[in-house]
Amino acid sequence: MADSPITDVIFDFCGVLLDWQVRACLEGRFPDDVVDAICADDDPHGFFRYEDRMDAGEDFDRIWPDVVREQGGEIAAVFRYYIDHYGDALPRMLPGMEQLLRDLKAHGYGVWGLTNWSHETIHIAFDKYPVLGELLQGTVVSGVEKMHKPNADIYELALSRFGLEADGCVFFDDTAKNVAGANEVGIHGLLFSGAVAARDSLAGLGVRL
Repeated sequence: MADSPITDVIFDFCGVLLDWQVRACLEGRFPDDVVDAICADDDPHGFFRYEDRMDAGEDFDRIWPDVVREQGGEIAAVFRYYIDHYGDALPRMLPGMEQLLRDLKAHGYGVWGLTNWSHETIHIAFDKYPVLGELLQGTVVSGVEKMHKPNADIYELALSRFGLEADGCVFFDDTAKNVAGANEVGIHGLLFSGAVAARDSLAGLGVRL
């Protein structure tokens, strides 16, 4: 680690380690206008709101009646399909990220995961990309813990469970509010924009790979 003050790097999953594409799961299986609406930032069908509830620890079976009541049977069926075929929304690891994890570990840095993800579907990430389980030394999952980024408690839990000091850690996330949440507990939160930029950001903190 040379003289770097950084000892450990924590990674979000979707948008950082994994390419998450809802469209890849739904396109060609449902009408284009429905898929376009669901994948829009202002999705009127609330897919991401329902998924956030799962990420916070609620079971699909508890949320399902709300989806049916609020969105109708047709959209509810699309949501069920999406959850049942979640692996199709994870087409690849993002370029350069497996090698970044390997390089960090080879140089003595700890590598960890911290993700907002449902306890019912998180296994899909590890099943489809077993290298995550091989390289990450531990992962805190919001849906398991019933805690949710960007709230401070989930970052503090990760630090405690992994045995880390906040000021020795970097956390990469693709969502600004989650980066801010990390910074608020003393972790070096950085907005992720690709593996090359991540390496540059780490180098700026003294991490030598």
